[in-house]
Amino acid sequence: MSTTDSKFRQQFFHGTRADLTHGDLITAGYTSNFGDGKPLSWVYCTGTLDAAIWGAELAAGEGRGRIYLVEPTGPIVDDPNLTDKKFPGNPTLSYRSRDPLRVVGEVTNWQGHSPEQLQQMRDGLQRLKAQGAKIID
Repeated sequence: MSTTDSKFRQQFFHGTRADLTHGDLITAGYTSNFGDGKPLSWVYCTGTLDAAIWGAELAAGEGRGRIYLVEPTGPIVDDPNLTDKKFPGNPTLSYRSRDPLRVVGEVTNWQGHSPEQLQQMRDGLQRLKAQGAKIID
């Protein structure tokens, strides 16, 4: 088997409320789900389903949360918003890229967090915002 065999590839996820289809590209230049409305110069993905669930549940906008299987079209790097500030060593497998992420599938059977957990996370994000913390680079 070669290292490009699917058994050896990392799976990446992207949580959002956007309605996308197979082959669509998720590109930089859109506003963050968690920030101040400025367009982002990065796109984000994770290697854990749980982190993608948080992204889908906390995403701004209308519609249901969606979790897409994505493949980077270029280099990815650790997301410093989580790996340097909150979770040293990147246990959440959170990454970002300047290049698009290609949608290659969708996770349709996932269980969200409890209403209490969601409220705790939203409260924590609001506290950070009130303190002037930048949630997204």
